[in-house]
Amino acid sequence: MNKVFGMISLGCDKNRVDGERILGEIRAHGCPITDDLGEAQVLVVNTCAFLNAARREAIETVLEGNGYRTGKLEKIVVAGCLPQKFIGELFPALTEADVFLGISDAGELFPALERAYAGERVNAVGRGNAPLQTRLVSTPAHYKYLKIAEGCSNHCTYCLIPKIRGKYFSYPMEELAEEARSLGQTEELILVAQDVTRYGEDGGENLFVPLLRKLSALENIKQIRLLYCYPEKITDELISEVRDNPKILKYLDIPLQHADDDILKRMGRKGSRREYLGLIAKLRKEIPQIAIRSTFIAGFPGETEEQHKNLLSFLGEAKLTNCGFFAYSREPETPAFRMAGQVHPSTKKRRVKELYAAQEKISAARLRGFAGQTVEVLCDGIDYEKGCFVGRTYFQAPEIDGCVFFTAEKAEEGKRYAVRIDRADAYDLYGSSAEKGEL
Repeated sequence: MNKVFGMISLGCDKNRVDGERILGEIRAHGCPITDDLGEAQVLVVNTCAFLNAARREAIETVLEGNGYRTGKLEKIVVAGCLPQKFIGELFPALTEADVFLGISDAGELFPALERAYAGERVNAVGRGNAPLQTRLVSTPAHYKYLKIAEGCSNHCTYCLIPKIRGKYFSYPMEELAEEARSLGQTEELILVAQDVTRYGEDGGENLFVPLLRKLSALENIKQIRLLYCYPEKITDELISEVRDNPKILKYLDIPLQHADDDILKRMGRKGSRREYLGLIAKLRKEIPQIAIRSTFIAGFPGETEEQHKNLLSFLGEAKLTNCGFFAYSREPETPAFRMAGQVHPSTKKRRVKELYAAQEKISAARLRGFAGQTVEVLCDGIDYEKGCFVGRTYFQAPEIDGCVFFTAEKAEEGKRYAVRIDRADAYDLYGSSAEKGEL
């Protein structure tokens, strides 16, 4: 076939990698790929199903995509988490879709499409973990994601991921090294999984630090960023590796989710407020420049105003670099769905707002301290609305943290520059290039 393909990929960066595998399969078959959905003959919608809101967005996207059938669109492929978990309900109901693929079914795309073009609606959702396929990277060329494991075995009481993506499964180290090598020159390799710090444990031995050393040895990788490090698995060995390995950015994303001991226990989280504060103190002692990002859930079943205030006070004590806050989403088939004390949506919304307000003050005070300093910035391109260049320093991950906006005579995407900071707001830094050339 020589059809023109388009893709809409929804959800997290782990889902992005799955979408890139599908794009790689399309490219391997020699088919053109377009960003103009009006030109696409086959539309792939790579879905998220983590939360109810994500599932609604996925279905709405398919329905909107179906509107292109009045033009050139011939087939719609629904891939990813939504069909992986809900294919039983989805296949008979979502008749707008011609093909359904699961999270590891990129290799089934073209056989399924052949059947669809023969007149069949196709359920090609598989199970298990297929070998890694070649990817077509969708991020800017200078930073790329590497998904090192699939699934999760933590079984937090609010989370559907184990039921969607299965038990934790580490991809073989040699395959990951080969994939990272195949990505070419990469200024920033971002490691992702539901929990990167458990890499290898499904095989009986934690191999995360050996994996970091293997990836660091690759000449095409300039720096490595770590996302989604669960607190109980941040060992002394890992702390030492982050501290001593010059390729690892001094940045850790540690999803804590709450800081009240009773709520943490109800969430099925392994940790306490005291342990979290102790870990943060240890990290800052061993790695003084460490940036710590986290995420928190507001309005978990049974959360009282006092417990909410406990979380607010934790933020003031921990003074984390960056944070994200989310209202608890009541998901079917999770233990928390059946818990007593479900919090009213308006209360959850207010608590999220209060958490953001508290963190905003902390972040603003921290960022103001950079005024007059010079920081290294990786240029991500041009912000045409602001009329300047935009990039990130080491404590800013793509899309989830703030940015550095800077002026310069000239700057190229993917190059590093010394930027003198003039001012800051609650999330971003503003300055000008301190040198004419790249670092």
